[in-house]
Amino acid sequence: MGMGRGVVMGLAVGCAVATCVVAAVLVGRRVKTKRKWGKVVRAMKDFEEGCLTPIGRLRQVVDAMAVEMHAGLASDGGSKLKMLLTYVDSLPDGNENGIFYGLDLGSTDFRVSRVHLGGGTIILEHEIECHSIPQHLSTCTTKDLFDFIAMTLKQFVEKEGSESESIPNKNRKLGFTFSFPLRQTSISSGTLLKWTKGFAIEDTVDKDVSECLEEAMTRTGLHMQVAALMNDTVGTLALCHYYDEDTVAAVIIGTGTNACYVERTDAIIKSQGLFTNSGGMVINLEWGSFWSSHLPRTSYDVALDEDSPSRNDQGFEKMVSSMYLGDIVRRVIRAMAEDSDLFGGGDAPNLSEPFILRMPLIVAMHEDDSADLAEVARILMETFKVFKVPLKTRRLVVRLCDVVTRRAARLVAAGIVGIMKKVGRDGSSGISGGRAKNIKTKRTVIAIEGDLYSEYTMFREYLNEAVTDILGDDIAENIILKEFDHRSSGIGSALLAAASHSSHQAYDI
Repeated sequence: MGMGRGVVMGLAVGCAVATCVVAAVLVGRRVKTKRKWGKVVRAMKDFEEGCLTPIGRLRQVVDAMAVEMHAGLASDGGSKLKMLLTYVDSLPDGNENGIFYGLDLGSTDFRVSRVHLGGGTIILEHEIECHSIPQHLSTCTTKDLFDFIAMTLKQFVEKEGSESESIPNKNRKLGFTFSFPLRQTSISSGTLLKWTKGFAIEDTVDKDVSECLEEAMTRTGLHMQVAALMNDTVGTLALCHYYDEDTVAAVIIGTGTNACYVERTDAIIKSQGLFTNSGGMVINLEWGSFWSSHLPRTSYDVALDEDSPSRNDQGFEKMVSSMYLGDIVRRVIRAMAEDSDLFGGGDAPNLSEPFILRMPLIVAMHEDDSADLAEVARILMETFKVFKVPLKTRRLVVRLCDVVTRRAARLVAAGIVGIMKKVGRDGSSGISGGRAKNIKTKRTVIAIEGDLYSEYTMFREYLNEAVTDILGDDIAENIILKEFDHRSSGIGSALLAAASHSSHQAYDI
Protein backbone atom coordinates (compact mmCIF):
# COMPACT_ATOMS: atom_id res chain seq x y z
CA MET A 1 0.00 0.00 0.00
CA GLY A 2 2.78 2.42 1.02
CA MET A 3 4.81 1.36 -1.98
CA GLY A 4 1.85 2.07 -4.30
CA ARG A 5 1.44 5.50 -2.84
CA GLY A 6 5.16 6.12 -3.38
CA VAL A 7 4.94 5.12 -7.03
CA VAL A 8 1.96 7.38 -7.56
CA MET A 9 3.69 10.25 -5.84
CA GLY A 10 6.82 9.61 -7.87
CA LEU A 11 4.85 9.65 -11.08
CA ALA A 12 3.11 12.83 -10.04
CA VAL A 13 6.41 14.47 -9.20
CA GLY A 14 7.87 13.24 -12.50
CA CYS A 15 4.94 14.62 -14.45
CA ALA A 16 5.20 17.91 -12.66
CA VAL A 17 8.90 18.11 -13.42
CA ALA A 18 8.29 17.22 -17.06
CA THR A 19 5.55 19.83 -17.26
CA CYS A 20 7.90 22.41 -15.79
CA VAL A 21 10.61 21.45 -18.25
CA VAL A 22 8.22 21.73 -21.22
CA ALA A 23 6.92 25.04 -19.92
CA ALA A 24 10.46 26.27 -19.46
CA VAL A 25 11.36 25.24 -22.98
CA LEU A 26 8.28 26.98 -24.39
CA VAL A 27 8.99 30.11 -22.38
CA GLY A 28 12.61 29.99 -23.51
CA ARG A 29 11.53 29.73 -27.14
CA ARG A 30 9.14 32.63 -26.75
CA VAL A 31 11.85 34.72 -25.12
CA LYS A 32 14.28 33.78 -27.88
CA THR A 33 11.72 34.55 -30.58
CA LYS A 34 10.89 37.87 -28.94
CA ARG A 35 14.58 38.71 -28.74
CA LYS A 36 15.04 37.86 -32.42
CA TRP A 37 12.06 39.98 -33.41
CA GLY A 38 13.50 42.79 -31.34
CA LYS A 39 16.55 42.69 -33.64
CA VAL A 40 14.27 43.02 -36.65
CA VAL A 41 12.47 45.99 -35.11
CA ARG A 42 15.81 47.71 -34.41
CA ALA A 43 17.03 46.96 -37.95
CA MET A 44 13.83 48.45 -39.36
CA LYS A 45 14.25 51.57 -37.25
CA ASP A 46 17.90 51.94 -38.37
CA PHE A 47 16.89 51.56 -42.02
CA GLU A 48 14.11 54.12 -41.67
CA GLU A 49 16.50 56.61 -40.10
CA GLY A 50 19.04 56.01 -42.88
CA CYS A 51 16.39 56.79 -45.50
CA LEU A 52 15.07 59.98 -43.92
CA THR A 53 14.56 62.92 -46.27
CA PRO A 54 13.71 65.95 -44.12
CA ILE A 55 13.20 69.25 -45.91
CA GLY A 56 16.63 70.48 -44.89
CA ARG A 57 18.32 67.51 -46.55
CA LEU A 58 16.16 67.79 -49.66
CA ARG A 59 17.14 71.43 -50.06
CA GLN A 60 20.79 70.38 -49.83
CA VAL A 61 20.14 67.91 -52.68
CA VAL A 62 18.45 70.73 -54.63
CA ASP A 63 21.53 72.94 -54.21
CA ALA A 64 23.87 70.07 -55.12
CA MET A 65 21.91 69.34 -58.30
CA ALA A 66 22.06 73.00 -59.37
CA VAL A 67 25.79 73.20 -58.63
CA GLU A 68 26.50 70.04 -60.64
CA MET A 69 24.46 71.41 -63.54
CA HIS A 70 26.55 74.59 -63.56
CA ALA A 71 29.76 72.53 -63.47
CA GLY A 72 28.61 70.24 -66.28
CA LEU A 73 27.82 73.24 -68.49
CA ALA A 74 31.24 74.73 -67.79
CA SER A 75 33.32 71.77 -69.01
CA ASP A 76 33.00 68.16 -70.11
CA GLY A 77 33.98 65.87 -67.27
CA GLY A 78 33.64 68.64 -64.72
CA SER A 79 30.54 67.12 -63.15
CA LYS A 80 28.82 63.83 -62.44
CA LEU A 81 26.10 65.19 -64.74
CA LYS A 82 27.05 64.92 -68.41
CA MET A 83 24.91 67.94 -69.44
CA LEU A 84 24.88 66.84 -73.09
CA LEU A 85 24.00 69.20 -75.93
CA THR A 86 21.06 67.91 -77.95
CA TYR A 87 21.23 70.60 -80.67
CA VAL A 88 17.47 70.94 -80.25
CA ASP A 89 16.98 74.71 -80.30
CA SER A 90 13.38 74.80 -81.52
CA LEU A 91 10.55 72.95 -79.80
CA PRO A 92 7.09 72.43 -81.32
CA ASP A 93 4.69 75.22 -80.36
CA GLY A 94 1.41 74.04 -81.83
CA ASN A 95 1.66 75.93 -85.13
CA GLU A 96 3.12 73.03 -87.14
CA ASN A 97 1.22 71.61 -90.12
CA GLY A 98 1.56 68.43 -92.14
CA ILE A 99 2.20 64.72 -91.73
CA PHE A 100 5.29 63.55 -89.84
CA TYR A 101 6.60 60.22 -88.60
CA GLY A 102 8.20 59.01 -85.40
CA LEU A 103 10.34 56.01 -84.53
CA ASP A 104 11.00 55.17 -80.87
CA LEU A 105 13.74 52.59 -80.21
CA GLY A 106 14.64 52.20 -76.56
CA SER A 107 14.38 48.49 -75.78
CA THR A 108 13.61 45.20 -77.47
CA ASP A 109 10.29 46.76 -78.47
CA PHE A 110 10.00 49.76 -80.75
CA ARG A 111 7.14 52.02 -81.77
CA VAL A 112 6.37 53.66 -85.11
CA SER A 113 3.98 56.59 -85.23
CA ARG A 114 2.41 59.05 -87.63
CA VAL A 115 0.88 62.41 -86.75
CA HIS A 116 -1.18 64.72 -88.92
CA LEU A 117 -0.86 68.25 -87.58
CA GLY A 118 -3.42 70.92 -88.35
CA GLY A 119 -1.94 73.93 -86.57
CA GLY A 120 -3.32 75.53 -83.44
CA THR A 121 -2.13 72.58 -81.27
CA ILE A 122 -4.50 70.37 -83.22
CA ILE A 123 -3.42 66.81 -83.97
CA LEU A 124 -5.93 65.83 -86.63
CA GLU A 125 -4.91 62.21 -86.51
CA HIS A 126 -2.24 60.02 -85.00
CA GLU A 127 -1.49 56.33 -85.14
CA ILE A 128 0.98 54.21 -83.21
CA GLU A 129 2.12 50.64 -83.65
CA CYS A 130 4.34 48.66 -81.31
CA HIS A 131 6.61 45.92 -82.62
CA SER A 132 8.99 43.46 -80.99
CA ILE A 133 12.52 42.95 -82.23
CA PRO A 134 13.35 39.25 -82.67
CA GLN A 135 15.91 38.24 -80.06
CA HIS A 136 18.58 37.21 -82.57
CA LEU A 137 18.59 40.72 -84.10
CA SER A 138 19.82 42.25 -80.85
CA THR A 139 23.18 40.50 -81.28
CA CYS A 140 23.52 40.24 -85.07
CA THR A 141 24.74 43.04 -87.38
CA THR A 142 23.88 46.70 -87.82
CA LYS A 143 22.50 46.00 -91.30
CA ASP A 144 20.19 43.20 -90.12
CA LEU A 145 18.77 45.23 -87.23
CA PHE A 146 18.15 48.45 -89.13
CA ASP A 147 16.83 46.65 -92.21
CA PHE A 148 14.20 45.00 -90.02
CA ILE A 149 13.23 48.34 -88.47
CA ALA A 150 13.17 50.09 -91.86
CA MET A 151 10.98 47.39 -93.41
CA THR A 152 8.55 47.62 -90.49
CA LEU A 153 8.43 51.40 -90.89
CA LYS A 154 7.84 51.05 -94.64
CA GLN A 155 4.94 48.67 -94.08
CA PHE A 156 3.46 51.13 -91.58
CA VAL A 157 3.74 54.02 -94.07
CA GLU A 158 2.18 51.98 -96.86
CA LYS A 159 -0.90 51.29 -94.71
CA GLU A 160 -1.57 54.97 -94.11
CA GLY A 161 -3.63 55.61 -97.23
CA SER A 162 -4.09 58.52 -99.60
CA GLU A 163 -2.99 61.36 -97.30
CA SER A 164 0.51 59.99 -96.78
CA GLU A 165 0.77 58.95 -100.42
CA SER A 166 0.29 62.60 -101.40
CA ILE A 167 3.55 63.53 -99.63
CA PRO A 168 6.50 63.60 -102.03
CA ASN A 169 8.93 60.86 -101.04
CA LYS A 170 11.81 63.26 -100.47
CA ASN A 171 9.69 65.38 -98.11
CA ARG A 172 8.83 62.65 -95.59
CA LYS A 173 10.37 63.66 -92.25
CA LEU A 174 11.09 61.32 -89.35
CA GLY A 175 11.85 61.99 -85.71
CA PHE A 176 14.07 59.22 -84.31
CA THR A 177 13.97 58.55 -80.57
CA PHE A 178 17.05 56.47 -79.77
CA SER A 179 17.39 55.87 -76.04
CA PHE A 180 20.93 54.52 -75.90
CA PRO A 181 24.15 56.40 -75.03
CA LEU A 182 24.95 58.77 -77.90
CA ARG A 183 27.46 61.44 -78.78
CA GLN A 184 25.17 63.92 -80.50
CA THR A 185 26.82 65.88 -83.33
CA SER A 186 23.77 67.74 -84.69
CA ILE A 187 20.02 67.76 -84.24
CA SER A 188 19.74 64.86 -86.69
CA SER A 189 22.92 62.87 -86.13
CA GLY A 190 24.83 61.15 -83.37
CA THR A 191 27.24 58.25 -82.89
CA LEU A 192 26.52 55.30 -80.63
CA LEU A 193 28.81 55.13 -77.60
CA LYS A 194 27.67 51.71 -76.39
CA TRP A 195 24.67 49.41 -76.45
CA THR A 196 22.66 48.68 -73.29
CA LYS A 197 19.39 46.88 -72.42
CA GLY A 198 20.44 43.54 -73.89
CA PHE A 199 21.75 44.77 -77.26
CA ALA A 200 25.29 43.78 -78.26
CA ILE A 201 26.01 44.65 -81.90
CA GLU A 202 29.68 45.57 -82.03
CA ASP A 203 29.78 47.04 -85.53
CA THR A 204 27.25 49.76 -84.60
CA VAL A 205 29.47 51.37 -81.97
CA ASP A 206 30.95 54.70 -83.16
CA LYS A 207 28.59 54.79 -86.14
CA ASP A 208 26.04 57.52 -86.85
CA VAL A 209 22.74 55.79 -86.05
CA SER A 210 20.75 58.19 -88.24
CA GLU A 211 22.91 57.23 -91.22
CA CYS A 212 22.43 53.54 -90.37
CA LEU A 213 18.67 54.02 -90.42
CA GLU A 214 18.59 56.17 -93.58
CA GLU A 215 20.77 53.66 -95.46
CA ALA A 216 18.42 50.86 -94.40
CA MET A 217 15.37 52.86 -95.50
CA THR A 218 17.00 53.44 -98.90
CA ARG A 219 17.67 49.71 -99.26
CA THR A 220 14.00 48.94 -98.57
CA GLY A 221 12.76 51.60 -100.98
CA LEU A 222 11.45 53.95 -98.29
CA HIS A 223 12.46 57.54 -98.98
CA MET A 224 12.43 59.33 -95.65
CA GLN A 225 14.84 61.70 -93.93
CA VAL A 226 15.77 61.70 -90.23
CA ALA A 227 15.00 65.31 -89.31
CA ALA A 228 15.62 64.96 -85.56
CA LEU A 229 17.48 62.48 -83.34
CA MET A 230 16.83 62.45 -79.60
CA ASN A 231 16.38 60.36 -76.48
CA ASP A 232 13.00 59.62 -74.88
CA THR A 233 13.25 62.49 -72.39
CA VAL A 234 13.59 65.07 -75.17
CA GLY A 235 10.67 63.47 -77.02
CA THR A 236 8.47 63.84 -73.96
CA LEU A 237 9.56 67.48 -73.57
CA ALA A 238 8.64 68.14 -77.21
CA LEU A 239 5.14 66.72 -76.82
CA CYS A 240 4.43 68.69 -73.65
CA HIS A 241 5.78 71.92 -75.19
CA TYR A 242 3.53 71.42 -78.23
CA TYR A 243 0.51 71.83 -75.96
CA ASP A 244 1.99 74.21 -73.40
CA GLU A 245 4.79 76.70 -74.12
CA ASP A 246 5.47 77.13 -70.40
CA THR A 247 7.12 73.70 -70.43
CA VAL A 248 10.77 73.98 -69.38
CA ALA A 249 11.79 70.41 -68.51
CA ALA A 250 10.90 66.74 -68.77
CA VAL A 251 11.62 63.83 -66.45
CA ILE A 252 11.52 60.09 -67.13
CA ILE A 253 11.07 57.98 -64.01
CA GLY A 254 10.58 54.29 -64.73
CA THR A 255 13.01 51.41 -65.20
CA GLY A 256 15.68 54.09 -65.54
CA THR A 257 15.57 57.81 -64.96
CA ASN A 258 16.70 60.95 -66.75
CA ALA A 259 15.81 64.60 -67.24
CA CYS A 260 16.27 67.35 -69.80
CA TYR A 261 15.49 71.05 -69.79
CA VAL A 262 15.76 74.23 -71.86
CA GLU A 263 18.90 76.27 -71.13
CA ARG A 264 20.01 79.69 -72.34
CA THR A 265 22.68 79.35 -74.99
CA ASP A 266 24.96 81.88 -73.29
CA ALA A 267 24.97 79.71 -70.13
CA ILE A 268 26.55 76.77 -71.99
CA ILE A 269 30.11 77.86 -71.25
CA LYS A 270 31.78 74.70 -72.58
CA SER A 271 30.49 75.57 -76.07
CA GLN A 272 31.45 79.20 -76.35
CA GLY A 273 30.42 80.69 -79.67
CA LEU A 274 27.44 78.37 -79.94
CA PHE A 275 24.64 80.21 -81.69
CA THR A 276 20.95 79.38 -81.91
CA ASN A 277 18.17 81.44 -83.43
CA SER A 278 15.98 80.81 -80.40
CA GLY A 279 18.61 81.76 -77.82
CA GLY A 280 18.20 78.42 -76.07
CA MET A 281 18.96 74.73 -76.35
CA VAL A 282 17.64 71.55 -74.76
CA ILE A 283 20.23 69.97 -72.46
CA ASN A 284 20.21 66.27 -71.58
CA LEU A 285 21.34 65.95 -67.95
CA GLU A 286 21.79 62.16 -67.83
CA TRP A 287 20.94 62.66 -64.17
CA GLY A 288 20.96 58.95 -63.33
CA SER A 289 24.67 59.44 -62.62
CA PHE A 290 24.09 62.37 -60.23
CA TRP A 291 25.72 61.97 -56.85
CA SER A 292 25.98 64.01 -53.67
CA SER A 293 27.05 63.28 -50.11
CA HIS A 294 23.64 64.62 -49.08
CA LEU A 295 21.81 61.65 -50.62
CA PRO A 296 20.58 59.33 -47.82
CA ARG A 297 22.53 56.21 -48.70
CA THR A 298 22.31 53.05 -46.58
CA SER A 299 24.47 49.92 -46.33
CA TYR A 300 21.92 48.16 -48.55
CA ASP A 301 22.42 50.77 -51.30
CA VAL A 302 26.18 50.28 -51.02
CA ALA A 303 25.82 46.50 -51.33
CA LEU A 304 23.52 46.83 -54.34
CA ASP A 305 26.03 49.11 -56.05
CA GLU A 306 28.94 46.75 -55.35
CA ASP A 307 27.03 43.84 -56.87
CA SER A 308 26.00 45.75 -60.01
CA PRO A 309 27.84 45.81 -63.37
CA SER A 310 27.92 49.63 -63.17
CA ARG A 311 29.74 49.90 -59.86
CA ASN A 312 30.30 53.46 -58.61
CA ASP A 313 28.07 54.79 -61.39
CA GLN A 314 24.38 55.70 -61.77
CA GLY A 315 24.14 56.33 -58.03
CA PHE A 316 20.99 58.47 -58.23
CA GLU A 317 19.25 56.01 -60.56
CA LYS A 318 19.93 53.14 -58.16
CA MET A 319 18.08 54.99 -55.40
CA VAL A 320 15.02 56.12 -57.37
CA SER A 321 14.25 53.97 -60.43
CA SER A 322 11.89 51.01 -60.58
CA MET A 323 14.64 48.67 -61.71
CA TYR A 324 16.33 48.86 -58.31
CA LEU A 325 13.71 49.70 -55.66
CA GLY A 326 12.39 46.14 -55.42
CA ASP A 327 15.87 44.75 -54.92
CA ILE A 328 16.59 47.18 -52.10
CA VAL A 329 13.47 45.86 -50.33
CA ARG A 330 14.57 42.27 -50.99
CA ARG A 331 18.02 42.92 -49.52
CA VAL A 332 16.55 44.37 -46.33
CA ILE A 333 14.14 41.41 -45.98
CA ARG A 334 17.01 38.96 -46.47
CA ALA A 335 19.12 40.63 -43.78
CA MET A 336 16.20 40.59 -41.34
CA ALA A 337 15.39 36.95 -42.14
CA GLU A 338 18.88 36.01 -40.97
CA ASP A 339 18.05 37.38 -37.49
CA SER A 340 14.45 36.23 -37.11
CA ASP A 341 11.88 33.72 -38.31
CA LEU A 342 10.16 36.12 -40.67
CA PHE A 343 8.46 33.25 -42.45
CA GLY A 344 7.35 31.08 -39.51
CA GLY A 345 10.58 29.15 -39.25
CA GLY A 346 10.62 28.01 -42.87
CA ASP A 347 13.31 28.63 -45.44
CA ALA A 348 12.94 31.20 -48.23
CA PRO A 349 14.97 29.66 -51.07
CA ASN A 350 14.40 32.53 -53.53
CA LEU A 351 15.23 35.32 -51.11
CA SER A 352 18.84 35.45 -52.33
CA GLU A 353 17.93 35.78 -56.00
CA PRO A 354 18.72 39.32 -57.21
CA PHE A 355 15.89 41.39 -58.73
CA ILE A 356 13.27 38.70 -58.15
CA LEU A 357 11.08 41.24 -56.35
CA ARG A 358 9.96 43.31 -59.33
CA MET A 359 8.38 46.75 -59.10
CA PRO A 360 4.77 45.70 -59.88
CA LEU A 361 4.97 43.42 -56.85
CA ILE A 362 6.17 46.29 -54.65
CA VAL A 363 3.26 48.43 -55.85
CA ALA A 364 0.73 45.66 -55.20
CA MET A 365 2.02 45.03 -51.66
CA HIS A 366 2.30 48.72 -50.78
CA GLU A 367 -1.25 49.40 -51.93
CA ASP A 368 -2.82 46.33 -50.28
CA ASP A 369 -5.47 47.84 -47.98
CA SER A 370 -7.06 44.58 -46.77
CA ALA A 371 -7.17 43.95 -43.01
CA ASP A 372 -5.08 40.78 -43.20
CA LEU A 373 -2.82 41.96 -46.04
CA ALA A 374 -3.71 38.84 -48.02
CA GLU A 375 -2.13 40.11 -51.24
CA VAL A 376 1.16 40.74 -49.43
CA ALA A 377 1.13 37.15 -48.12
CA ARG A 378 0.37 35.75 -51.57
CA ILE A 379 3.15 37.69 -53.27
CA LEU A 380 5.76 36.79 -50.65
CA MET A 381 4.80 33.11 -50.69
CA GLU A 382 4.85 32.89 -54.49
CA THR A 383 7.99 34.99 -54.95
CA PHE A 384 10.18 33.59 -52.18
CA LYS A 385 8.64 30.08 -52.13
CA VAL A 386 7.64 30.19 -48.46
CA PHE A 387 4.62 28.49 -46.89
CA LYS A 388 3.84 30.86 -44.07
CA VAL A 389 3.97 34.63 -43.68
CA PRO A 390 2.88 35.87 -40.24
CA LEU A 391 0.80 39.05 -40.15
CA LYS A 392 3.57 40.98 -38.39
CA THR A 393 5.94 40.10 -41.26
CA ARG A 394 3.38 41.30 -43.81
CA ARG A 395 3.08 44.61 -41.97
CA LEU A 396 6.85 44.91 -41.83
CA VAL A 397 7.18 44.40 -45.60
CA VAL A 398 4.51 47.03 -46.34
CA ARG A 399 6.43 49.42 -44.11
CA LEU A 400 9.63 48.64 -46.00
CA CYS A 401 7.94 49.33 -49.34
CA ASP A 402 6.73 52.66 -47.99
CA VAL A 403 10.16 53.74 -46.72
CA VAL A 404 11.95 52.91 -49.99
CA THR A 405 9.22 54.46 -52.17
CA ARG A 406 8.94 57.64 -50.13
CA ARG A 407 12.69 58.21 -50.22
CA ALA A 408 12.81 57.68 -54.01
CA ALA A 409 9.88 60.00 -54.73
CA ARG A 410 11.20 62.79 -52.52
CA LEU A 411 14.67 62.59 -54.09
CA VAL A 412 13.17 62.87 -57.58
CA ALA A 413 11.22 65.90 -56.34
CA ALA A 414 14.48 67.45 -55.12
CA GLY A 415 16.04 66.82 -58.53
CA ILE A 416 13.14 68.55 -60.25
CA VAL A 417 13.42 71.56 -57.97
CA GLY A 418 17.18 71.57 -58.62
CA ILE A 419 16.46 72.10 -62.34
CA MET A 420 14.00 74.85 -61.47
CA LYS A 421 16.63 76.52 -59.30
CA LYS A 422 19.10 76.42 -62.18
CA VAL A 423 16.66 78.24 -64.49
CA GLY A 424 15.49 80.66 -61.80
CA ARG A 425 12.00 79.26 -61.33
CA ASP A 426 12.23 78.16 -57.66
CA GLY A 427 11.75 81.55 -56.01
CA SER A 428 15.26 81.55 -54.52
CA SER A 429 17.47 84.59 -54.23
CA GLY A 430 20.19 82.94 -56.28
CA ILE A 431 22.20 82.22 -53.13
CA SER A 432 22.66 78.56 -52.30
CA GLY A 433 19.86 77.63 -49.95
CA GLY A 434 18.61 81.23 -49.75
CA ARG A 435 15.04 82.23 -50.43
CA ALA A 436 13.81 85.62 -51.56
CA LYS A 437 10.53 87.13 -50.48
CA ASN A 438 7.82 88.55 -52.71
CA ILE A 439 9.24 87.11 -55.94
CA LYS A 440 6.57 86.36 -58.52
CA THR A 441 7.36 82.94 -59.96
CA LYS A 442 6.51 82.27 -63.59
CA ARG A 443 4.11 79.50 -64.45
CA THR A 444 6.35 76.48 -64.98
CA VAL A 445 5.42 73.13 -66.50
CA ILE A 446 7.40 69.92 -66.02
CA ALA A 447 6.52 66.89 -68.17
CA ILE A 448 6.76 63.55 -66.35
CA GLU A 449 6.65 60.14 -67.99
CA GLY A 450 7.28 56.68 -66.58
CA ASP A 451 5.50 53.85 -64.79
CA LEU A 452 6.61 54.91 -61.33
CA TYR A 453 4.71 58.18 -61.64
CA SER A 454 1.80 57.07 -63.82
CA GLU A 455 1.03 53.69 -62.23
CA TYR A 456 2.15 54.03 -58.61
CA THR A 457 -0.25 56.23 -56.68
CA MET A 458 1.82 56.44 -53.50
CA PHE A 459 4.97 57.40 -55.41
CA ARG A 460 3.13 60.13 -57.29
CA GLU A 461 1.58 61.53 -54.10
CA TYR A 462 4.91 61.54 -52.25
CA LEU A 463 6.63 63.31 -55.16
CA ASN A 464 3.96 65.98 -55.52
CA GLU A 465 3.90 66.53 -51.76
CA ALA A 466 7.69 66.94 -51.62
CA VAL A 467 7.75 69.54 -54.41
CA THR A 468 5.30 71.63 -52.39
CA ASP A 469 7.21 71.03 -49.15
CA ILE A 470 10.49 72.22 -50.68
CA LEU A 471 9.11 75.25 -52.51
CA GLY A 472 6.32 76.33 -50.21
CA ASP A 473 2.67 76.76 -51.19
CA ASP A 474 2.99 80.19 -52.81
CA ILE A 475 5.64 79.10 -55.32
CA ALA A 476 4.39 75.55 -55.77
CA GLU A 477 1.01 76.79 -57.00
CA ASN A 478 2.76 78.00 -60.18
CA ILE A 479 4.45 74.63 -60.77
CA ILE A 480 2.51 72.16 -62.89
CA LEU A 481 3.61 68.53 -63.21
CA LYS A 482 2.01 67.07 -66.36
CA GLU A 483 1.80 63.32 -66.69
CA PHE A 484 2.39 61.54 -70.03
CA ASP A 485 2.25 57.87 -70.92
CA HIS A 486 4.94 55.69 -72.48
CA ARG A 487 3.88 56.63 -76.03
CA SER A 488 4.71 60.30 -75.53
CA SER A 489 8.33 60.14 -76.68
CA GLY A 490 7.37 58.53 -79.99
CA ILE A 491 4.75 61.17 -80.78
CA GLY A 492 7.13 63.83 -79.48
CA SER A 493 9.80 62.72 -81.91
CA ALA A 494 7.41 63.25 -84.84
CA LEU A 495 6.51 66.70 -83.48
CA LEU A 496 10.18 67.58 -83.14
CA ALA A 497 10.74 66.56 -86.76
CA ALA A 498 8.02 69.06 -87.63
CA ALA A 499 9.48 71.79 -85.42
CA SER A 500 12.99 71.38 -86.82
CA HIS A 501 11.71 72.67 -90.16
CA SER A 502 9.53 75.43 -88.79
CA SER A 503 10.46 78.96 -87.80
CA HIS A 504 12.49 79.22 -84.60
CA GLN A 505 10.82 80.63 -81.55
CA ALA A 506 12.52 82.52 -78.73
CA TYR A 507 12.56 80.72 -75.40
CA ASP A 508 11.41 82.58 -72.32
CA ILE A 509 13.78 81.20 -69.70
